[in-house]
Amino acid sequence: MASAAEQLAANINFGAFAKAKELHKRLLFTVGALIVYRLGTFIPIPGINAPAYEANFTKNAGNNIFGMFNMFSGGAVQHMAIFALNVMPYISASIIVQLMGTIYGPWEKLRKEGGEAGRKQLNQYTRYLTVILALAQATGIALSLQNGSAAYVDHPGPLFVLTTVVILTGGTMFLMWLGEQITSRGVGNGSSLIIFAGIVSRMPVTFGQLLSQGKQQQVSTPALLGLILGAVAVVVFIVFMERAQRRLLVQYPKRQVGNRMFGGESSFMPLKINTSGVIPPIFASSLLMLPGTAMSLLANRSDMPSWLSWLPSVAGQLTHGTPTFMVIYALLIIFFCFFYTSVVFNPEDTAENLRKYGGFLPGIRPGKRTAEYLDYVLTRLTVIGAAYIAAVCLLPEILAYNSPGLPLAFGGTSILIAVSVMMDTVAQIQSHLLAHQYEGLIKKAKLRGSRGR
Repeated sequence: MASAAEQLAANINFGAFAKAKELHKRLLFTVGALIVYRLGTFIPIPGINAPAYEANFTKNAGNNIFGMFNMFSGGAVQHMAIFALNVMPYISASIIVQLMGTIYGPWEKLRKEGGEAGRKQLNQYTRYLTVILALAQATGIALSLQNGSAAYVDHPGPLFVLTTVVILTGGTMFLMWLGEQITSRGVGNGSSLIIFAGIVSRMPVTFGQLLSQGKQQQVSTPALLGLILGAVAVVVFIVFMERAQRRLLVQYPKRQVGNRMFGGESSFMPLKINTSGVIPPIFASSLLMLPGTAMSLLANRSDMPSWLSWLPSVAGQLTHGTPTFMVIYALLIIFFCFFYTSVVFNPEDTAENLRKYGGFLPGIRPGKRTAEYLDYVLTRLTVIGAAYIAAVCLLPEILAYNSPGLPLAFGGTSILIAVSVMMDTVAQIQSHLLAHQYEGLIKKAKLRGSRGR
């Protein structure tokens, strides 16, 4: 028999959506915030020779690390806009803080025992670190633009460097704040939606480039159709894997109160194959961007010392589709799959909560044995999930290695992020509709109760 929640979900329709006024406000706020973000990706920083920079970027930065950066920023890097850094410094700071939260004693105590106050404190550390990383990246970009071989700056000097650093850092901090506002006042995860909006905004441009390449016979018609059908198949595969789960039966014992018997019910504990979600490819891409961006910026300097002559070759190894890039990318994805799964799901805490409420897994002793069994199941699910994410992200990289001219936005990382974020957002919209229907049922019950009196 279907549960009450499943019955309510089956009854969700356009009429229920039309009555959910609170959900309308959240959706409008989310759309408005994303429009503000998209407008900022077209406002160039002051003092930049935008036409010369865009022409050189389009010519040279197609599939390298800057092309990847441009994809996540929604074209802001191509325009050298005020949001060129996007939320990548914030994501990098989150990675560092979460890693430190597992190895640094005081932060680990804040994460495990601090509760809401500890979480807020760690979030504050993340913001501070975001400022430091944004300042470092903005300084590197400003110096690279000013000291590069091409004339991108109208009036180079300390004022340009200072202005660029302040604007790029301020843009990142604004997007960080905007993402937090979307999370609390809108629908979905704010940072993920900002990245999602950037990726989706590049899809029409990329599709147009594909059609143009097909028209000019740079890509054959069968290859073009195969690429489109492959992208559709990848989307279907991602949806299937994201919804796949292992259900563990949880049994609750019967208890007698007076002459009546209570309990004896059973339920399921759903464990997703991909517990970490879209975090591993985002974290892996963000970490790859840091050294890749630094080396690429240094390699493009006109006054580069001779002892740094090895940088261009190393930076070239971090280009999309190269074997070195694929190996490092796969290892980072696998690492973050296991790391983030251990952060969001603790088998010992789950086993202890089951024991407190009288639940148990049939055939498994409550307590330590249950925790060991949960860890056993979760480890094997994570292996499958890590292999699935690595395969989706690396398959387009292999294609890019054999066909360097393929556009970057059709990469597995971008498709995975777009599909996963959309599914999470739709799930949150459904939860808001379910909550609205529950509120309506409660109000009706209260009205009937008052009339009965």
